[in-house]
Formats: sequence, structure tokens, C-alpha cells
Amino acid sequence: MSILLISKYILIVAVVIFMFAAVKIVSHRTIAMGLIGCASFSLAISVLLLVVGDIYAIEFYRDIALALLLLGVVGTVAFSMALRRGGS
Repeated sequence: MSILLISKYILIVAVVIFMFAAVKIVSHRTIAMGLIGCASFSLAISVLLLVVGDIYAIEFYRDIALALLLLGVVGTVAFSMALRRGGS
């Protein structure tokens, strides 16, 4: 087993821990913390998909991860803009 493969598995464990932290952030009462938690969870899913797709040679894993990242950012910005307009 190469050192690169071992480091990928360590990265998977770290990303899963980060996902649990993101879920805990989402459960806070404020909407801003919910947005931060959702964006963090989307980032963690994308990184996890990139690592697992590279290890197991999944087709189209880069495209799916890129779409998740772009749509997650666009959704977060759109929701925060709508929230700012509604709150004023």
C-alpha cells in the first residue's frame, strides 16, 4: 500500500469528521449559521467525492463535484440576498 493511498484514506476520515461538524453547525438557531453549515457540508461532500472517485476510478466524479460546488455557492448567495431583502 503506497503512502499516497494511505493519505487519501486519512483525508476521507478527516472529511467525515468535518461533515459531522458541519451538521452540528447547521443545527444552531440562527439562519446565518445554517447557511455556513450547508455550505461547509456541500464543500465536504465535493471533496469526499473527489477523493473517493480518484481511488475507485468512478466516471464523471469531477463533473459532479464541480456542479455541487457551483450550485452550492450560487444557492447560498441567492438565499442570503433574498433573506437580506426580506429582513429590511
